[in-house]
Order: sequence, then structure tokens, then C-alpha cells
Amino acid sequence: MATATKDATLKDAQSGSVRVEIFDQAYNLRGSDPEYILKLAEYVDAKMRAVAEATNTIDTVRLAVLAVLNIADEYHLLKRNQDCGATDYQKRAHLLADALDEVLGEKRKAG
Repeated sequence: MATATKDATLKDAQSGSVRVEIFDQAYNLRGSDPEYILKLAEYVDAKMRAVAEATNTIDTVRLAVLAVLNIADEYHLLKRNQDCGATDYQKRAHLLADALDEVLGEKRKAG
């Protein structure tokens, strides 16, 4: 599990550096939000451990690639769903706008 000690997080808060552990390997990472970096590291660590359990693979490079492919798959599925959702909202908005134009047009003709 990805971890970071509070001392390390607090100690390096000014530099934006946080020490994390992913699949039993320590990394010093930098960014503007150490808590977010830790959250990402925990996610990657969990994915690598899940792949390791499912495949019985011990090669860490292979595990990392398979974990990244799983994460990329999740990302693209979410992106596709979001893009489809946006398209549906746009279609509904156009239908509603057309219906509103029709109703307002009829009122203007009558009034």
C-alpha cells in the first residue's frame, strides 16, 4: 500500500515533495498537493497489487504495464461515458430550445 509519513509530508511541504511507496518501492515525488500525490500513489499501488494477485506475475515492470493498461481502460471508459452524456445533454438542450422557440413563436403570432 502506498504510504507517506506525516513527518516527511510536513517536512517537505514547502518543496512540494512527498515520499511514497508503490509496490514496495520508495519514490520521492513533487507536486503542489502532497495529499493528492499520496492518493494517486495509493491508487497505483492498489492496481499493481490487484494485477499481481490476478496474474501471479512477479516481474514489476510487467505488473506496472498491466496496471497502467487497467488504469488507461478505466480512464477511457469514463471519458467515453462522459462524452456520450455531454452529447445527450446537447441533443436534449436543442430539442428543448426548438420546442421553446415554437411555443414562443406561436404566442407572438397570436398576440
